[in-house]
Amino acid sequence: MSKKKGNGTLRIGIPKGSLQESTLKFFSKAGFTFRASAGSYFFSIDDEDLKGVLVRAQEIAKYVEEGIFDMGLTGKDWILETRADVIEVADLLYAKQTLRPVYWVLAVPMDSPIKEVKDLNGKRIATEIVNLTRDYLNKRKVKAEVEFSWGATEIKAPLLADAIVEATETGNSLRANKLRVVETILESTTRVIVNKKSWKDSWKREKIENIVTLLTGAIQAEERVGLKMNVARQDLDKLVKILPAMKNPTISPLYDDTWAAVEIIVEEKVVRELIPKLKRIGARDIIEYPLNKVIM
Repeated sequence: MSKKKGNGTLRIGIPKGSLQESTLKFFSKAGFTFRASAGSYFFSIDDEDLKGVLVRAQEIAKYVEEGIFDMGLTGKDWILETRADVIEVADLLYAKQTLRPVYWVLAVPMDSPIKEVKDLNGKRIATEIVNLTRDYLNKRKVKAEVEFSWGATEIKAPLLADAIVEATETGNSLRANKLRVVETILESTTRVIVNKKSWKDSWKREKIENIVTLLTGAIQAEERVGLKMNVARQDLDKLVKILPAMKNPTISPLYDDTWAAVEIIVEEKVVRELIPKLKRIGARDIIEYPLNKVIM
């Protein structure tokens, strides 16, 4: 471990709002406990070297650039929107509800005459990502008025705007508000970002790299489980052929050398179909167990 300078502390910006719950969950699975009193934006962490502060995801990138935070977690969208000059050290594929990217889409009411981007000439667009929307329109030589939306953007078309640019994971909110997608303008995932000066500090860099390793492992474990079972050696080849394992399964001898123990890691969604197949082949004593981290 690199030597810490004086009473050095690593300051972490944690996204408030849509990413907050999932971010704290993955930190917990990674081995870090964050605690805060009701209404507080400052976390105590069970690692005396770390200090956590809850800030809107939209602001984190700039605070990291300015050195107020050494590292932070925010979306690629907000890094681009704020033009922040930071180092991206990890791409963490999680969002508010899923382990999938967030999509910023150009959307209009179902009955709108707007069918493609060029139809937006002279129109009004409401969005939180004003800079990125203007960049998108400029590249397509479309002149439209882009106004900042403070929230509830989905309800603004058609009464307050002709179109919106809004983030969606599942599309449910757009459908609920009778909106249709014209184009996707950006795909965004959560990034770990670091201040450039902090990255040059060997102690901070190693600390950040360790956190990223554990966070990545926690996310990779999220939709996977472990399976253990015993199987007669005469059935082992048949069993191995149907295993959707990440790598080759771990096979260990048992005291009775006519049997073997098999252990694998699989996606949780396949287990309900896999376990009956394993049983029919001859697997016995099948155990399914959750995973906290999977380090590739």
